[in-house]
Amino acid sequence: MSEAVTRRRRRGGAQNRWSEQPIGNLISDVAGNHGPIPSGEDEGGRQGALKRFSAMWSSFRRGKKDRSKDQEPAEPLGQAVEPNTSRQQRYLSGQYFFEYLVVVSLKKNKDGSNYEPQITYQFPKRDGMARSQKEEEEKTLQAITLFCFPEGINWAPLTEYHSETFSFVLTEVDGSRRNGYCRRLLPGGKGARPPEAYCIISSLACFGLFSKIFDEVEKRRQISMAMIYPFMQKLREAPFPAPGNTVEIKSFIPESGTEIISLTRPLDSWLEHVNFAKLFDCLTDDEVLLVFAAAVLERRIIFIADDLGTLSQVIHAVAALLYPFTWQHTLISIVPKILIDVVMAPTPYLLGVQKRLLDQVDDQGDLMVDLSEDKKKTFIFSTGDEASILPPKLQTEILEALSKRQEASTEELNRVVSEAFLHFFVKTVGHYSSYVKYSRGAQGVFEKRSFYKAIESKTTRHFVKKFIQTQMFDLFIQEVEQQPGPQQGIFHKKILEYEEKKKRDKARKH
Repeated sequence: MSEAVTRRRRRGGAQNRWSEQPIGNLISDVAGNHGPIPSGEDEGGRQGALKRFSAMWSSFRRGKKDRSKDQEPAEPLGQAVEPNTSRQQRYLSGQYFFEYLVVVSLKKNKDGSNYEPQITYQFPKRDGMARSQKEEEEKTLQAITLFCFPEGINWAPLTEYHSETFSFVLTEVDGSRRNGYCRRLLPGGKGARPPEAYCIISSLACFGLFSKIFDEVEKRRQISMAMIYPFMQKLREAPFPAPGNTVEIKSFIPESGTEIISLTRPLDSWLEHVNFAKLFDCLTDDEVLLVFAAAVLERRIIFIADDLGTLSQVIHAVAALLYPFTWQHTLISIVPKILIDVVMAPTPYLLGVQKRLLDQVDDQGDLMVDLSEDKKKTFIFSTGDEASILPPKLQTEILEALSKRQEASTEELNRVVSEAFLHFFVKTVGHYSSYVKYSRGAQGVFEKRSFYKAIESKTTRHFVKKFIQTQMFDLFIQEVEQQPGPQQGIFHKKILEYEEKKKRDKARKH
């Protein structure tokens, strides 16, 4: 039998590893498990949101580059005076910072027994949309309210509340993603009152940039809700800057005059949604390695914390450690209480769960990681083999590289951490391109057996034989097979640098 293996995207069938149907089934069951819909929530509200979730969470895959040719893109929200075609082209081309901003407030339900999250402000308004688009968008907005207040309906008015910023990801059935950025705070006023949430939905992943935007929104909210509109309108009209560049937004504030807000994207755009500081605040270097080992083999990992921001930052940081590969399965940075049964899914996931729900997730997943400050132990539950997954020599090299990050700035920290794990992949699978063979008029063929047999180290070869069975490697190779010619990007650059270094070292020995 030829060792050449042609890898194709698997579709359909009961044994399809790419299917996340169990997730959808669990989510559909949640409504029945939690009794009747709370008062004030109709079939088109909470139930519609639940149905929307089953579609959103079906995968966390990158879409094919030509996917937009096959499907009609969803129309973003915009001003009625702007033609639909123009709005689609501008948003899809990346010229819009965001799709829309919503304010989610906690309102008493009809019988006054509990609070429920409701959208009380939206910019821009939904004008000029077809009925079907409007209905779908309404379901999405209902789903967003659950992410903004994942704790559920048991809230009480507060006199003090520490502002917190977190993020989440909405994954559509076609693999496209939208990012949700949320800031919760106590609105202005006197006496006890429930917090409210500001949420920005965008196709752009840049947590730091949107955190600064929230600072400006919050400043204007303290003056008047009406002050938010002109700032967001200016922002929506501004071009999204290229990596390393800055865009300036002029905004007028009463008694302060015209202010110029500078928004700068990090130079390393693939790290702009990530801040590794929180990950290493919560875990030691050795613990991070164990989590990375479980993630790289696509296991079910649950993170526990009190703080929503901690959960979202740590989960996105763990996903970023996998670069140049992408987590292909369910990723929910903060699981809403009403959907906690998702932890029982048999398929791989990265989930963030608030600590007060810990008793509902006991003995679930393959690895449960406690990120809270008062934890008794970091790993509440583990498979037990995490320390032996990665090759020992490469584990040591990662730890040595991480030790150089002391007193580093955020950008320097991101660089040191990302390069440490990137070099791990360079040394384990960086020779992949030599084993993808192309023929005229056909896509490439990956010679899997020759690929891992070329590895001299027995421990590295043992790891690679497991890693090439993951979906993240599978999709990576599929894209290489379909794109003949020299590879591009940071990963390929690091591979070339490593090969040149090996040649120099070999020449010195002779």
